[in-house]
Amino acid sequence: MAGDVRFEPDLYRGTADYYDRFRLPYPDAMIADLVRQAAPSGRGRLLDLACGTGQLAFPLRGSFAEVGCVDAEPDMTEVVRAKAIAVGATHMRAITVGAEDLPAGPDSFESIVIGNAFHRLRRAAVAGLAHTWLRPGGCLALCWSTSPWAGSRDWQRALAGVLRTWQNALGAAGRVPPGWDRPRQRDPDHDVLSRAGFEPAGRHEFSVEHHWTIRELAGHIRSTSFLPPPVLADHAAAFDAELTAELSRHTADDRLTETVGFAYELARKPARA
Repeated sequence: MAGDVRFEPDLYRGTADYYDRFRLPYPDAMIADLVRQAAPSGRGRLLDLACGTGQLAFPLRGSFAEVGCVDAEPDMTEVVRAKAIAVGATHMRAITVGAEDLPAGPDSFESIVIGNAFHRLRRAAVAGLAHTWLRPGGCLALCWSTSPWAGSRDWQRALAGVLRTWQNALGAAGRVPPGWDRPRQRDPDHDVLSRAGFEPAGRHEFSVEHHWTIRELAGHIRSTSFLPPPVLADHAAAFDAELTAELSRHTADDRLTETVGFAYELARKPARA
């Protein structure tokens, strides 16, 4: 079994405001489908693990009596707390702690969600903990979305080229470990979950057409672990200028169109006999 790649714990430092403003929300249809498949009772507890600024916790909060939002980055949990106060979500609690260090007991949660983060965690350890934390019959959902620089459109290839150039120029190419996805290719997430005792409950995919402005893409890039504000630093204006120059060649009505893929993989802890 291949070991997971280790990501440094502070890669998202300084990104929280950009993360909250420029990360695309999970589509309503996906959230509704997740609720339908997981079938929460309305009286249980939800855990959003590696929660970011609550992209899953907030749209799911109405289906649970309590919501725990856990992230190792204090800037992220500060944003979650502020948003919860703003919307009057008194049943939401944000905790700054690493996923493996969460002080939770057996059968603590009815559902657990992990958004765009399972690959950054020690998957086997976290899957085992999640299995323990869930009530029998409870669900774990691994949620994902595609990135704008990963597509095949001309503007996406141009964007990927700009990002590579600036990562190399700023010495940031190694912030994301080389070969980070190989362990998942050799040992897929569903196999990791199966070994932890989960039963598969299906993969569900959704797509949404989104029209980016170049300014929004610049903000989105600042929400990443590879070119966050502390890395761009004094070079931010020059980066924005080059990004605008390269992408302006591809805009239509000042917009860049992407078909964004969203998905969640659902697994269930077996109910007691």
